[in-house]
Amino acid sequence: MVTYYDDLPEDLSAALDILASASGVMQDPWWVFGGAAMVLAGLTDWRVPDVDVLCSPRDAKALIDALYGEVTPDPGEGLFRSRVYGQILTTPVPVEVMAEMEVRNGGDWHMVTFESRIPVAVDGGRLYIPSVAEQIETCKLFGRPKDLQRAEQLQRLL
Repeated sequence: MVTYYDDLPEDLSAALDILASASGVMQDPWWVFGGAAMVLAGLTDWRVPDVDVLCSPRDAKALIDALYGEVTPDPGEGLFRSRVYGQILTTPVPVEVMAEMEVRNGGDWHMVTFESRIPVAVDGGRLYIPSVAEQIETCKLFGRPKDLQRAEQLQRLL
């Protein structure tokens, strides 16, 4: 198990602890991804405006309820869409919860999935992140300039 970095910003560390503490409501595999996963993988100089969580639809609803968040209808327009999408604004850093998330790449929709599940210990319990290699693949799939920059930064960790 990987232990998170002690020099995380206080608000991010607190949000991750709250998320880990509430994760007992989830029954299926789940992951922290995006910027928070990058920081937990070792890019500690990265600013994290929110914590992204990918999980099953059942678990998304349970987590959103447990942390007093709100399910938001996803219009399915633009670059991303999710079967369930919700925001939790009761944590020091907002948590965005997605289930069956897809990304539009070219003209086609692609399901965002992870095979690896790396446990990360935080004070509140345990979180899971995708491997660095899968994080790089996901950044490339998202394809925005900021995602491609993230892929380059993550490459340093391999």
